[in-house]
Parts: sequence; C-alpha cells; structure tokens
Amino acid sequence: MTCSRRNFLHLASSTVALTAATRVARSESYPARPVRIIVGFPAGGATDIAARLIGPYLAERMGQSFIVENRPGAGGNIATEAVVRAPPDGHTLLLIAAANAVNATLYQNLSFNPIKDVEPISGITKFPSVMGVHPSLPVASVSEFIAYAKTNPGQINVATPGNGTPPHVACELFKMMAGIDTVTVKYRGSAPALTDAVAGHVQGMFDGILSSIGHIKSGNLRALAVTTAARSQALPEVPSMSEFLQGYEASGWNGLGAPLHTPADVIDKLNAEVNAVLADPTFNGRLIELGAAALPGTRADFGKLLREETEKWAKVIRFADIKAD
Repeated sequence: MTCSRRNFLHLASSTVALTAATRVARSESYPARPVRIIVGFPAGGATDIAARLIGPYLAERMGQSFIVENRPGAGGNIATEAVVRAPPDGHTLLLIAAANAVNATLYQNLSFNPIKDVEPISGITKFPSVMGVHPSLPVASVSEFIAYAKTNPGQINVATPGNGTPPHVACELFKMMAGIDTVTVKYRGSAPALTDAVAGHVQGMFDGILSSIGHIKSGNLRALAVTTAARSQALPEVPSMSEFLQGYEASGWNGLGAPLHTPADVIDKLNAEVNAVLADPTFNGRLIELGAAALPGTRADFGKLLREETEKWAKVIRFADIKAD
C-alpha cells in the first residue's frame, strides 16, 4: 500500500493537531483529584509553612485540594524519594528546599539524584538565616566577630540546627570566606540549638529568621547579619553578611517540583498558577510578616537556581569535609 505525499502531509498535520488537542485537554482537566505536596521536614518549619501557605491559594484557583503531607527524615531525602517514585501525573509534588541542593553532594549512596530526578516547577519563597550571638560575647558586628575569632581561634562555639542543614553550610561558608576557626556545634533541630544559644551555652548560632526573630527582638540574641545578599524587610536594621564579606550569599529558599517526566503542559500550568499566587498582595504580605520574600519565575529560572545552589554548596561541603550522619 502506498501513501501519496499529500496524504502523508495531511496525516502528519492531523497527528500534530491531535497531540496539541490532547495536551490542551489534559491541561484543562488537571488536577483531576486532590494533589499532595510532600514536605521532607516536620510541621512548623520554614519549608512546611511555605507549603501550608500556598496550598489553600492553589486549591482555590485550581478547584482541587492541595494536601500537605510531612515525611521527615534523612535531611529531606525520604520525601524526595517518595516523589521521585510517584506517578508523573502532577498529583504528587515535592516542596523542594535548599537542603535538596546540599543533599546532592552530602549523600553519596542515594538511589536517586535529589535535583536531577525532580522536575522544577517554580520557586515559592526566599528567606535569610541570621547570624546571632549571645549578648555576653564582646562583639557588636561581623567585623568584630571575625577579629575576636582570629585572636581566640577554636574558642567560639557556634550552634547550627543539624549536620548539612542550610544554616550549617551557611556557617561553614562564613568560616571559609572569613578565614577563621570556630567550633561548629550541631544540634538535632533549631529548637534545642536556639535554647542553648539564648542560655549562653554556645556563643553564637546560624538559624532561620522565622525561629530566631523573637529572641532577637527581645534582646536575648544579638543579630550580627542576615545571610541574604540584601537586608531583610523583617530586620531592616541588621546588615547583610555581604556588607562585610563581598559575595557572601546563603539564602534559604523553597519551591515546587514534580516527578521526572511529568507532562510539560501540567508543569507549565502549575508554574503559571504559583506565579499568580506569588503576585497576590495578601500572600506577599504574609511572607513579609514571616521574614520571607516571594521567589517568582519560570520553570527554567527555578531549574537554574537549583543547579547553581548545588554547585555552590558542593564546594563548601568538600572544603569543610562535611559528612552525612
């Protein structure tokens, strides 16, 4: 049986049209059932809060529930693996956090790649950690802290909320760029680290702004710098670390991802809806109250951030010889 050139072109154009129509129909019908957002950390942390903030907005816009499911453990890897193994239909999403970029180097024997095996959808929020010290430490600025550390090497204990966590690698980046030797004291979470810092059992700490801002405002901790490139609206009087160490930047951030091979039209629809939420003044006002800022952009923008952060933290992890617990 032969096929004329005219019939072939007609068949080809019909196939393209059918494919396009299928994509439109799939996009319009998505989501067909409730969507789960898997969070790799306990309830109440910055990553969990971001998911619980944006979930109701997406539900209202898209006509289905967005249910937050916490699966903590292994620095977020348990949640990431659950999403990597889920059907790639857009109904199981991952709340990607800065920890994913760290885990790509920190964990050597994973059966998946925390970055490459997840499709980036969109950023949601960006927020600083804070370098704070106990008021008994005789320093009032980052410059004074560096000078004091250089004259007292190995004598300052700095708390972080866990091995390989964003505040931990932020601390190690600070030490690397400042050329100082402090003792990093690792806790299992922000709460016990903060308790010891406020009590003076350690002299300083790197921690997320959300959990430490109350103690800073009450005077129990003296904030020396925020770790973002610019100052935070939540603590406008506190300088950024880059004002003392040019090029320093260690933001916390998060966004949404989906299993690899999720259809592009579903990813694009989610990206558009997330960005619409991020432009909402009420949503933005809530972020500012929490010391965070919106992180809008295309799926390519978020993918670029993931790659850049992975490369940056790989250098710090190797320099500081950080090993997974």
